[in-house]
Amino acid sequence: MQNSNIPHIIEIINEERVKKLELTFKELVKGLEGKVIVEGDNKSFNNICTDTRKIKNNNVFLALKGDNFNGNLYACEAINKGASIAIVDEIHFNKDEIQGTVIKVKNTYISLLKLAKFYREKLGIKVVGITGSTGKTSTKDLVSALLSYKYKVFKTKGNFNNHIGLPLMILSLDESIEVAVLEMGMSNPGEIHALADCARPDIAIITNIGLSHIENLKTKENILKAKMEITDFFTKDNVLIVNYEDEYLEKMKEESFKIIKTGYGGTCRFSAGNIILEEQTTSFILKDSNEKQEFTLPMIGTHNVLNALLGIAAARHLGVNYSEMKKGLKNIEATSMRLEVIKSNDMTIINDCYNASPDSMKAALDVLKNYKGGRKIAILGTMRELGDESSKAHRDTGEYAQDKADFLVTTGEFKEDYKIGFNKEQVKIYETKKDLIGDLCNFTKKDDVILVKASRGIRFEEIVNKLVN
Repeated sequence: MQNSNIPHIIEIINEERVKKLELTFKELVKGLEGKVIVEGDNKSFNNICTDTRKIKNNNVFLALKGDNFNGNLYACEAINKGASIAIVDEIHFNKDEIQGTVIKVKNTYISLLKLAKFYREKLGIKVVGITGSTGKTSTKDLVSALLSYKYKVFKTKGNFNNHIGLPLMILSLDESIEVAVLEMGMSNPGEIHALADCARPDIAIITNIGLSHIENLKTKENILKAKMEITDFFTKDNVLIVNYEDEYLEKMKEESFKIIKTGYGGTCRFSAGNIILEEQTTSFILKDSNEKQEFTLPMIGTHNVLNALLGIAAARHLGVNYSEMKKGLKNIEATSMRLEVIKSNDMTIINDCYNASPDSMKAALDVLKNYKGGRKIAILGTMRELGDESSKAHRDTGEYAQDKADFLVTTGEFKEDYKIGFNKEQVKIYETKKDLIGDLCNFTKKDDVILVKASRGIRFEEIVNKLVN
């Protein structure tokens, strides 16, 4: 790898970046494990696109099929709009009416993963893979920043972390990228195995083992097993970095690959102490063997110290020194709606609407408690995918909020559980989110500090927008 003195983090949505894939047509067919069934005159291509509404000239159209859609039906339309190549797993056209090239594969989803794996191996870049129940996105942002002064870094956009998003992100790379930081999500066993096979991370990070997706996986032991699939293709040359403060991760022992432990304890390779919380920053002293370094994160919350330790461990393993890391932190591009502090209408809004789980709820409530201001108001909504643990998890969160919030506001399926757990008079319950939004002006006032948080699909950012506007 060649070092770069120019800080550079690339954050990409595939369709927005017209950058030619570093592949020949022959390599494209080989990577897909496909067969050319219609051969057009133009075999030039740039990006992969899965949506005919976003087709650009010389795109490769990949036809995906779901319960309520079938991209194979739009192969002709994609080529008529400018795509030079269509990849399909079903034929719904007459071959003589196609004015481009068509590659037939057995399954477009599987072929997408195979092509991305082929492409990643051809580029030969370093890959950092990140998984965990919570903190994946914040850790991704921190890892990318810590590496960014020394390397040209790519990080996945938002939550493009599944069997479609991750390979599309890999196919957004080019030869200028030195390190790719890839987030890997899951909801069922075997999913991270497929992503790890595609991305083949050199370094893997597991942030924690929480209740997210316990509805499908039933136990935390099963969640741990599923997260560990990120190491399924490891050899002695690979490294796993874990948060040793997690009760499941602390029990891990080295196998055929190296494990680096981070946390607060003295047994960790990288540990943190003397944490200082400010309104916009979090500072701590890092201990690395006998060396100590002071770090200041442009983020709030003690949980981000643990996330930063994971990133520091990865950066050190890739040869980044502490001076370079601190310079890189100045380039951090945090994902929106992650503990985003907004000052508006004489109030402070902590926008944490990106997602929610019991662990991230508690972390956000800790931030609320420590934030300077007037009344502390927690506006909390449903945490999804908790299965049989749902009612208890919402009650526990309400109880945890007792000494963190002066006032609890809630709506959604488990609003009564929040109220039972909070067990204080200062609580307001609404039947719908619309009712809550309509009443905001009646219970908020000057100098309030307001936390707004729920699972992504609940769209609590609508509450933030009303508070701000």
